[in-house]
Amino acid sequence: MAATVTHRRSDSQLSTPSTPSSKATDRQIEEVDKEQDVRVKEAPVTEDDFRLLSEEERKAGEARIKRMLDMRLMPMTIIIFLLNYIDRTAVTAARLQGLQTDLNLTDLQYETIIAILYASYVPAQIPSNMVSPFLPGDSELSFRAAILYGGLLISNAFGSGAITICVGFVAMWALPDYPHNTRWMTPAERRLAQVRLAEDAGEADEDSESESALYGLKLALKDPKVYILAVMTCSQLLGLSFVNFFPTLTQTLATLLMLMVVRRPPWILATIVTCVNAWHTDKTGERYFHINVPWWGVIVGYIIGLSTMNTGGRYVCMFLMASGYAGFALTLVWVSNAIPRPPAKRSVAMGIVNGFGNIGNLIGSFVWKASWGPEYHPAMIISLASLAFASFLAFIVRCMLIRDNKALEAEMLDNMDEGEKIRIADAARLEGITFQEALDRKRGFRYLY
Repeated sequence: MAATVTHRRSDSQLSTPSTPSSKATDRQIEEVDKEQDVRVKEAPVTEDDFRLLSEEERKAGEARIKRMLDMRLMPMTIIIFLLNYIDRTAVTAARLQGLQTDLNLTDLQYETIIAILYASYVPAQIPSNMVSPFLPGDSELSFRAAILYGGLLISNAFGSGAITICVGFVAMWALPDYPHNTRWMTPAERRLAQVRLAEDAGEADEDSESESALYGLKLALKDPKVYILAVMTCSQLLGLSFVNFFPTLTQTLATLLMLMVVRRPPWILATIVTCVNAWHTDKTGERYFHINVPWWGVIVGYIIGLSTMNTGGRYVCMFLMASGYAGFALTLVWVSNAIPRPPAKRSVAMGIVNGFGNIGNLIGSFVWKASWGPEYHPAMIISLASLAFASFLAFIVRCMLIRDNKALEAEMLDNMDEGEKIRIADAARLEGITFQEALDRKRGFRYLY
């Protein structure tokens, strides 16, 4: 097998782009010095590393890589999501079987049990996201994320599981980290995977040696979009916090015998809506309306719930409420699109948004009070207002991204910091093009809104 390329650089060296004509022997690596000049050094790279980048080989190579990733990543991550949410909703199903009565729990004590999960879940998000995830390009990310969240939604239709911890240990071994260190891909496949990620933003999807996880944390904390997205997600999840009490809500519509039948169709429909919505957002590249329209559907559902206690009307309300998760499934995808580089910043940003966002679930644990049932009007009003606020914040993010896209039109090489130049140089090297060609391609990058 051909030798692979070392992607990490020392402080005195950094990889640079090479031209197609030179990639058979001495591969050129560019070094951006303090005067922003480009110098050339030689590094051994074999022809086979670039085999899948040729026009005739690339299409088949991309299809093979996507198939490999889908077969290896998707099943494991779906199982993880499925078991995670089955375990998280098990206590709500147990409540209907007499858990609260048997343990002599007050409503406040039961709500605290729900909240305890999020008290530990929230702070764990940032450190757990310090490692960048290995995901397909942005144009293919939404649908795959929707499939993962489909496992989440389907889990709400069923009962509890007991093998989550074992699956977690298997996942540590089975899931890859980065394209460049994935053992079950050939050097040519690893390079093509890196090229695909680089093409999404015109930069290599790889941190320079100076861009540590701590550096990514500092960058994320300086970006106002991170805070707005975090509050938006918190408000969104507060608006969707009915999920932790869905079995109790459906109990108002059916006897205990029919409960399992009644609660499943809304989540089955929600899974279908989530996948279709994500497929369409990948196809169009639009984000704001694909996230917000499902939220607006939930708002309509709450209005119906506030307006009637009719069984049919309330059941329609629950279908709309469950389908609101089609917007939630795209939230972290939008974070990835809005804060794409460097990877260290993106990873921390996703952790902050997801971690702070789940405070909404923690607050929601005390919103759907049993004493407010069976109407739950106060809970619905709070949730409706939360989703309206989340939609407003999403609009602000959309305006910020439109503004950033306009700023990109005027972006010049002199305005780039050294780390950004390094990533562009890496992207050029991976694709076998010149630094200037990679720079021109980056100027074509736009944030998705």
